[in-house]
Amino acid sequence: MRNLLLNRLQNSFPRSSSSSPSLSFLLSSRRNAVSAPDAKDEAERGTSTRENAGFSSGLNWALALKGVIVTGKALSNLNPSELKQHGAIIAKPLSGCPLHVRGSVIGEASKISKAQFGKLLKLVMNHLSSVPNIFVHDGAIGSSPNCDAKVRVISDSPSAILSLSKDLYKTHTRSVSHDSCPLTVYVATSISSSLMKAISVEYQSKNGFVAADIERSSIVLCDKAFSDASAIKKALYVLSEPVISARGGIPLPGRILVSGDYVFVLFASEDTVQSCADFLISTDAGIILSPRSVAPLFQTGNIGGSNIFKLPAAIVLVSSDSSESIPSVSKLSPGQAAYHFLAGYQNGNFVPSFNHGPSCIDPLELAKALLAKLKDNQMSAYLININKRGKILSGEDLVKLVESTFSKDVPSFHAKGGDLKRKYKAFLSEKYPRLPEEFAF
Repeated sequence: MRNLLLNRLQNSFPRSSSSSPSLSFLLSSRRNAVSAPDAKDEAERGTSTRENAGFSSGLNWALALKGVIVTGKALSNLNPSELKQHGAIIAKPLSGCPLHVRGSVIGEASKISKAQFGKLLKLVMNHLSSVPNIFVHDGAIGSSPNCDAKVRVISDSPSAILSLSKDLYKTHTRSVSHDSCPLTVYVATSISSSLMKAISVEYQSKNGFVAADIERSSIVLCDKAFSDASAIKKALYVLSEPVISARGGIPLPGRILVSGDYVFVLFASEDTVQSCADFLISTDAGIILSPRSVAPLFQTGNIGGSNIFKLPAAIVLVSSDSSESIPSVSKLSPGQAAYHFLAGYQNGNFVPSFNHGPSCIDPLELAKALLAKLKDNQMSAYLININKRGKILSGEDLVKLVESTFSKDVPSFHAKGGDLKRKYKAFLSEKYPRLPEEFAF
């Protein structure tokens, strides 16, 4: 049946594949935003009425190439009101869905084999090919068209599209169809969670699971997993890293803080990030540092218009050290910044590159890229210790300290005592025996 449908599709398509918080915070954010795309680019983001109605031969063929055969309608890039007309509801947010990533993942063993993911993907493709209506959404990770990663979501549920589309930047269907390495998200909400048993992968969840394959640039969401934003963003993060890097961007697990005319990139623990959430452009881990700008990986509703900002004036590494070996605030050289970024020290523990999620890029390579960026653009770098004798600096006070630090003559970093330096060296020398000479404590 599948081969018959493919033959019919192939015969029906033309041979040529070518185609033509506070008000002051909001104001300061807009001042630092890079100008939005022009009107022509915005116009091209729209989709035709015929395509929305489910009659796009080009889209049907593109879906067939992704293993999904359209036997009914493929409804593409519907807006929220149109999705609700098709029965979409705002799903209750979930957390804790298992995330299985296979491929070259740093720091985590693959929990799903190549054969298992292949079997899972085939089952989901067959399921999506059997439903009367397929819902498609095209978007991007990152708002810079030069360094983003295009994403196509294929779902059996309008509710899933309504949920996922909030996190992706808008882009035109042609941009995704013609992209050299788009990511594909397959969403099967009406398929049983017992599917994991069929592919012999153990998990404990009543709400489904998320599975990702770096080599295939594909993600599978089953059951209610489309409502687990955290797990989905982690999967999209790791799959987008090689694409963004290949296009000249540096994917980093930082956050963006805008103060007046200045943009800062903050690297901190999750607890610290949440404590100052109201002051950040987004609390989601992930930014793209490109040659001329910085932007969050995922769409955020904090500001209107573009989410692209000018290059940061400084990066800020937030550490926690109750022994007071680390001064409350100090200035770092580019080599020191790369070294402390690589260590990600948090009160006795090391979190390389401050990344708590899966990654397919070695933290040392990210540290080297950050070092080059700091030197080439003469960015400042600071180290802040938020732990003073066991008392943690509040999020608001941390933001005030960051804002005031840039306008002061801050002393260079010198640790008090040698124990901490020895801990850094013991950890990093074992994990990364060949550090660049410029990397220094």
